[in-house]
Amino acid sequence: MTDTYTVSRSIDIAAPPARIYEKIADFHHWTQWSPWEDMDPDMVRDYSGAESGPGAAYAWSGNSKAGKGRMEIVEAAEPSDVKIDLAFEKPFRSRSEIRFAVLPAGEGAQVTWTMVGTKTVMTRMMSMVRSMDAMIGPDFEKGLARLKTVTEVG
Repeated sequence: MTDTYTVSRSIDIAAPPARIYEKIADFHHWTQWSPWEDMDPDMVRDYSGAESGPGAAYAWSGNSKAGKGRMEIVEAAEPSDVKIDLAFEKPFRSRSEIRFAVLPAGEGAQVTWTMVGTKTVMTRMMSMVRSMDAMIGPDFEKGLARLKTVTEVG
């Protein structure tokens, strides 16, 4: 048994990589496509640091479904790569690395969203019932489908 988990999903998007990158590297755009934005209509959001790219940070606090946490972009290479440090405080503490890879594919791009995290006591207990991939993968699929919709329209 490994000490880490990995969840990864990909989608082809018929939009220029730069347009897709912009929606990922600027947390202000996440409200348009993130699969978790509709979990709590009263969620409190706080943006800090850089406007986008490295140093941009986004913290949120919401109901029991949305939880509480913070993300910060730690690396970015426009228009192909965004690496994010994700720290949850609630419903339980955890830390993960998120990576978005935007690779040219045909007339558009293939976008891969990957999360790698350390298995905590809580994630180990949860994974006895359902794997992290089964829990988070559908959210990634929903988010990527939304990202496709908002970037393909322009």
